[in-house]
Amino acid sequence: MIEAVNKYLLGAAVPLVLVVFGIYFGFLLGWFHLLHPVRTVRLAFRGGGKKAFSSLTLALAGTLGVGNLVGVAAAIAGGGAGAVFWMWISALFAMILKYAEIVLAMRHKRLDKEGRERGAAMYYIYDGLAKRGYKPFGGFLAAVFACLLTLNALTMGSLIQSEAACDALQLSFSIPKPLTSAVLGIAALWVMLRGSDKLMKLTEKAVPPMTLCVLLLSVAVLAVRVGEIPSALARIIGEAFDPRAAAGGIFGFLLSDALRLGTMRGLISNEAGCGTSPTAHAESDTKSPAAQGVFGIFEVFVDTILLCTVTALVIIVSGVPLEGASFMEITVSAYSAVLGQWSAYVMSAAVLCFGFATVLCWSHYGAAGVSYLSERPVVKKIFCGVYALSVFLGGISVSGLSWQLADLAIGMMTVINLFALFLMRKEIKEETVI
Repeated sequence: MIEAVNKYLLGAAVPLVLVVFGIYFGFLLGWFHLLHPVRTVRLAFRGGGKKAFSSLTLALAGTLGVGNLVGVAAAIAGGGAGAVFWMWISALFAMILKYAEIVLAMRHKRLDKEGRERGAAMYYIYDGLAKRGYKPFGGFLAAVFACLLTLNALTMGSLIQSEAACDALQLSFSIPKPLTSAVLGIAALWVMLRGSDKLMKLTEKAVPPMTLCVLLLSVAVLAVRVGEIPSALARIIGEAFDPRAAAGGIFGFLLSDALRLGTMRGLISNEAGCGTSPTAHAESDTKSPAAQGVFGIFEVFVDTILLCTVTALVIIVSGVPLEGASFMEITVSAYSAVLGQWSAYVMSAAVLCFGFATVLCWSHYGAAGVSYLSERPVVKKIFCGVYALSVFLGGISVSGLSWQLADLAIGMMTVINLFALFLMRKEIKEETVI
């Protein structure tokens, strides 16, 4: 039943709806991020706040998962080099959705029992409906979203990410998967119990150098094969309008976040429109919701335009076969085929680091969902233990049901979140002054 809903309803409809909503909000807000790039960048620094960048790196930890390193291989293998072109087009639509949901999350933050500001999609979903006289329905829908957010954290955010990281270490270093997942689970529990501030400080220090490391390795590959870059770009443009390439590109892009090769079969690699990353961005202390929203646009740029593109070019110029191997093996082999075996070790370590960063970010998302449902400290501690256990189980076995539940949760979250964005579209437009 779940598989049928995912495959024939959510998996088919949600990607199309995301593109339609991206186009709608683009026109509603005047495509400011494309037509006025300089003013858009300046806007990001108007709000001030010491935690704006930290919130961005926390959100990036959730989107810069292993999917950015191996998910692109799925797009190219399924749709050819032209798939990359559609990744770029999809990113343009994704940027404005990410901006819109962050703006709402910033405007509808709450103070918790400790007097700290907290924000997430649940709050603006409730406020949007309550303001229009549908308070009971708003409370119900927000609670459903919180449950789905928690469920997705325990599946895609922990089980599936842990499995990918364990596979990477076993592939290159022959380290047993249960050992890796046990270490990841204990480390995740330690960070979670220390609170979101410690988590943000960790991602602020870890995400930039990890991203830089992958970029430098990619640049090294492209420098060695610099003569093949023009032909690779020509292939991307030339094959872009082949029906197989277009389909593979759009859906490959939608499948690429955090090894989401089966999850949802249709969500954007940077999670724009899902209502997840606003939970991280709402940790910012900036005074301007629009300014933090611009950081969300930058998040999409780094996630898709930058990292996904260089990974795609590396795969294309390396000439590695795209059949008979897993997507992770394709990506790792693309680097090692050009730079040697040492690069395979570096890439596997990168997959581990990105995977763990995503695990940490999703622990924050899951905790936010649990806290919305109950502010009792014991409930949050129980969640921390269950989450750490799910990270460990990811190194032992990830059943098909885990993928199906993650698929269902992320699809339903997207439907609810897009409904809220449309309902509160005037508020988003009022906030947008470029």
